[in-house]
Amino acid sequence: MTDSRASAVETIARDPLWLPHRYDPGYDAIHYLRLDRAQHDALTFLIDSELPAGLDKLVLERALSVGAAASGAAPLHFIFHSAYCCSTLLARAFNQPGIAMGLKEPTIFNDIVGWRRRGAGPQRVAAVLSDVMTLLAQPFATGEAVIAKPSNVLNGLAMPILAMRPETHALLLHAPLPVYLASIAKKGMWGALWVREHFRGALKDGIVQLGFQADDYLGQTDLQIAAAGWLAQHAVFEAVVKRFGPGRVRTLDSDTLLARKGEALAALSRLFGLAMTREQTDAIADGPIFARHSKFATPFGAGQREREHEALPASQREEIEKVTVWAEAVAAHAGIPLQLGAPLLD
Repeated sequence: MTDSRASAVETIARDPLWLPHRYDPGYDAIHYLRLDRAQHDALTFLIDSELPAGLDKLVLERALSVGAAASGAAPLHFIFHSAYCCSTLLARAFNQPGIAMGLKEPTIFNDIVGWRRRGAGPQRVAAVLSDVMTLLAQPFATGEAVIAKPSNVLNGLAMPILAMRPETHALLLHAPLPVYLASIAKKGMWGALWVREHFRGALKDGIVQLGFQADDYLGQTDLQIAAAGWLAQHAVFEAVVKRFGPGRVRTLDSDTLLARKGEALAALSRLFGLAMTREQTDAIADGPIFARHSKFATPFGAGQREREHEALPASQREEIEKVTVWAEAVAAHAGIPLQLGAPLLD
């Protein structure tokens, strides 16, 4: 490689304006998009359907990219989540110039999961995953950490991610099961399709160990499938806690987060090693980030979910209650604790 090309690769790979957006396993290449910090802030997720048109694009070999980026990588931490649990709010909360940059569902992680599900070998997946983490950990300012909030499809790789990165810490975030089921129910057909799609992925990842035969799931309702997927992710989270302990991993539910925002942000600042004062975390908790919906920019507050649940038809509320009882029985049979260890807050 010529000196000029090496210099160009290093400039791109270490420049946070160039987001590693997609991974192409056929060419072992990284597809970059140029996004400034304001554009990051404006996006709900870093996915193709939300990206502005006309962004500059580049494609570089993975090996060249990671070799150039390694020396500039910042501390990288994760918010793993089971969906519909305020994870996007938290990623926004930690997008603080000079302190941290929050990455909201980078698509490149989904590419790796899809590649793995299509049969890519474990060692190859691990090598690419490690390199992608290095590429994403390019701070916008000196001293910043990077807080990645991937899609929940990455939960099946949470264990190897933490094993590969001893310096990485993680929050495991979830919504209480009835709250999660209400979020799915209010979305109607689209919620049903979403949970079934994600449940199929969880089956491919091998994380569903609930004691049922595969064809048993065909006879279950949409909300039962939603609960089964929630339990599978809960089992992963508990296994991660047991392996890595509270020094590296903490757990939190969305109700507690919304009720104790300032405390939660302060505790997360300590977990992620961020130099944030209590005044700073309280200001974020009381500011606009937690006052509006992270996806729709509508007003949002601690009682919003309860009101949405109450607005559901009586038949759906009854089904949520029955499925919750059913899930508790399934969890007891499968040995899955409904209360996770290593809570972020006492």
